[in-house]
Amino acid sequence: MYYEGTEVPQDYKKAAHWFRKAAEQGYSVAQHNLGVMYNNGQGIPQDYKEAIVWYSKAAAQGKSSSQHNLSVIYGKGEGVPQDYVKAYMWAKLAASGGDKQSARWRDSIKSKMAPDQIADGERRAAAFVARPTSGPAR
Repeated sequence: MYYEGTEVPQDYKKAAHWFRKAAEQGYSVAQHNLGVMYNNGQGIPQDYKEAIVWYSKAAAQGKSSSQHNLSVIYGKGEGVPQDYVKAYMWAKLAASGGDKQSARWRDSIKSKMAPDQIADGERRAAAFVARPTSGPAR
């Protein structure tokens, strides 16, 4: 509501407040949205490390949009050291659901990696198991 200004005036600070409440309860959509707000500095100070915290929580539950965003952060080194292995792993996971943008991004990252890095990213992606949090349905 507050994020998009649907039926109420748009208010990013209020949106961040409510997303945080839901995110702390384990809702992956709210975790992702809070990550976006930190990533973009909407209603809260821009903080890539905090964005990674929230994207990681949602990505661990299998949220492909958070997996993609983590891949971009690691691939570009936004607020963290650039890490093509992590970027590749997250892009591969996001692309496995059919996300064409993530597949293109994965291929772009792959072109910059050594064979042993690609193999490491493949192993990490294969070992990943989504773990939805207990509690209310997402």
